[in-house]
Amino acid sequence: MISDLEVFSHTPSRVGESPVWDADRMRLLWADIPTGQIRAKGVDGGEETVWQLPEPVGSFGLTSDGRLVVGLASGVALFDTATGRLDRLAEPEPEQAEHLPSNRLNDGKVGPDGAFWIGSMHKVGSGGAALWRVTADGRAEKKVSGLTTSNGLAFSADGRTMFHADSGQCWLDRWEFDPATGHIGKRTRIAEPDDSVGRSDGAAADVNGRYWSAGVRAGRLNLFEADGKLVGSADVPVRRPTMPCFGGHDMKTLFFTSIRRPGDAGPDCGKVFRCRTDVAGVPVSRFRV
Repeated sequence: MISDLEVFSHTPSRVGESPVWDADRMRLLWADIPTGQIRAKGVDGGEETVWQLPEPVGSFGLTSDGRLVVGLASGVALFDTATGRLDRLAEPEPEQAEHLPSNRLNDGKVGPDGAFWIGSMHKVGSGGAALWRVTADGRAEKKVSGLTTSNGLAFSADGRTMFHADSGQCWLDRWEFDPATGHIGKRTRIAEPDDSVGRSDGAAADVNGRYWSAGVRAGRLNLFEADGKLVGSADVPVRRPTMPCFGGHDMKTLFFTSIRRPGDAGPDCGKVFRCRTDVAGVPVSRFRV
């Protein structure tokens, strides 16, 4: 399933998340959620670049004009890495401060429709979170409600399937997806991964239609067929891997982030890893601005 596993970034994150492959610059970007940092490192090594944001960063994506679309704790913004300019775009949960004080934005990914799909999470475990579709005109449309920890977004190579997980409620769903409009159709519950295999955290899709999921708490990467059948599992050297991402010149390098918490065993917790796979991943889409 994977080979040649090694540490890619030795800088530990408290909660490393949202690795994004930038093919134009041949580099990986990722976030450390609670510190509000986005980091970048070239695939051939060298110094890491760090950008400091004013809030925790749940996720982000590339844009069509070279900026980043960023899911901050309280809302979505456009960030220019060259100038440091941050333009607020949307507040998907404007009632957050008064009615949902324990919510923050979490896992997000740019879809084949060019919109930023981002979910929220409830930090104390209720079902008050949701999945949102955010577009460049600042509109935020609620697409799925009743969530606890929205996670695991990934899209198939043809753009017609969206995978989505709730790691709090331990389920993985497959949705019919229209890449032209962003409409989601039929919803199918395909798996209910729990702590025995690792709850579904962040994820990525390969060109064969399979779903690669970080099995957080179980120290493994899990590989699912599109129908939810678990067909592979690889142990990794950290207990809390958080999200895989395909990249490299042939899209067969798999990167993944991890968490570093007090008491976690092993010196590599929180670091970013890379390994090789025998299948290419689906290239990321860019947010249309």
